[in-house]
Amino acid sequence: MSEIRSYRKPVATIMAMLLAIATLFSATAQAGMVGTAEMLQQQQTELDRQQLLEMLDQQAVQDKLADLGVSQAQVAERIQNLTPQELADFQQQLAEAPAGQDVVGIIVLFLLVFIVTDMLCATDLFSFVHCLR
Repeated sequence: MSEIRSYRKPVATIMAMLLAIATLFSATAQAGMVGTAEMLQQQQTELDRQQLLEMLDQQAVQDKLADLGVSQAQVAERIQNLTPQELADFQQQLAEAPAGQDVVGIIVLFLLVFIVTDMLCATDLFSFVHCLR
């Protein structure tokens, strides 16, 4: 029993030092008001992204992507990495596309986005596209 008591003070000192160090590196939380417009924009972005991902499930889109040598996983990853502005532009172009050209228009639009991201050095999917930097 006396042996245990002899370790109590050094253990307590070490624990106090660990607690002090842990509090130095802890992050503080910042609370702020989130506006309705911000929430709506964020939800619209997620909805647009989900709609594009659902289009990838169409067999015609998968066949065309396979013909072009682009995997569905690469396209899905690119969609996840689109900025809200790129996503909004993409959805606007889809809405303006004629009804008969849905699948082909979607694929061409995907390819254009991929080529632009390759040119901006954000990705390296196509070997024939050279980085502008």
